[in-house]
Amino acid sequence: MGRLLLACAASLALYFSAFTWLLDRPLTLGALRARIEANIALGEAIQQPKLVILAGSNGPYSHRCETIGPIIGRPCINAGVAVGVGLDYLFTRWKKLLHPGDMVYLPLEEAQYVRPRATTELGPDASIMLRHDRATLATLPPRRRIAALFAGDLRGVIMSLIETALTDDGFHDPRVAAEGGTNAWGDHVGHTVALAALNRAALAAITPVHPTAAEIRDGYGSDLVAGFLDWADRSGVRAIGGLPTGFADSPIADDSLAAIRAIYRDHGASFVELPNHSRYPRSAFFDTQDHLNEAAQIRHSFAIAKALSRLTEQQQARSR
Repeated sequence: MGRLLLACAASLALYFSAFTWLLDRPLTLGALRARIEANIALGEAIQQPKLVILAGSNGPYSHRCETIGPIIGRPCINAGVAVGVGLDYLFTRWKKLLHPGDMVYLPLEEAQYVRPRATTELGPDASIMLRHDRATLATLPPRRRIAALFAGDLRGVIMSLIETALTDDGFHDPRVAAEGGTNAWGDHVGHTVALAALNRAALAAITPVHPTAAEIRDGYGSDLVAGFLDWADRSGVRAIGGLPTGFADSPIADDSLAAIRAIYRDHGASFVELPNHSRYPRSAFFDTQDHLNEAAQIRHSFAIAKALSRLTEQQQARSR
């Protein structure tokens, strides 16, 4: 029995050591980590009042800080990454960089409100923190830390070996040529109408799934958002909710919209909503219902910037 327990302990130690210090995913998780760290570095460099956009990939693909910043008269950082990255992780990283007078705009994807706790705890950021950001991991609840220790699996081992070998061999990532890249503000750029034409059939075949109002109200992601909004209200940071972009032929139900608005209203935040509820024809999108093509991204960003400016003016007028 003692030998069995010793063997189990040794196997666990080997497992933890491998995923904590040896194995890495430089092409997939590495790209996410690089984007997060670049956004954080930009946030650290800006000392004046700023706007930060927090969302999934709807943030950088469908919003453009390069357009929004000059209209609202403050630096803008597009800090959206991907739906799979835990909101608790993003909120924890950004709380250190947000100061009184800063603004945070949250056009979160619908899926982020209803993402289950277990899925959040085992997302890609669990492996990123365990391998590269244990300082942040140490600040999260014990359950989150334990989940990160067990986030690796056999597939992860195999992919780590493949990605590391490809990187060491000078593999050239083709995604920039096929999908565009990122500018200095964190915006996704280069996802042109011409490139989007290659995805026309795939876009036409997408059938979006919208969560119900009850799912949004009871969602673990909604709880994380509520906690962040409460922190922002206490800290003098202006949090502003918004809607993600989506297909005009697949609108969010009215009661689901009301449930999203209520999260912000009930926790001291504002909410910005365009007349079209951020819905556009499928021809305006790049490859998914969350990603506008570049031309539509700029138009949408102009409208959002104007709405944010009007909201700011109204709040300033009321405070006089």
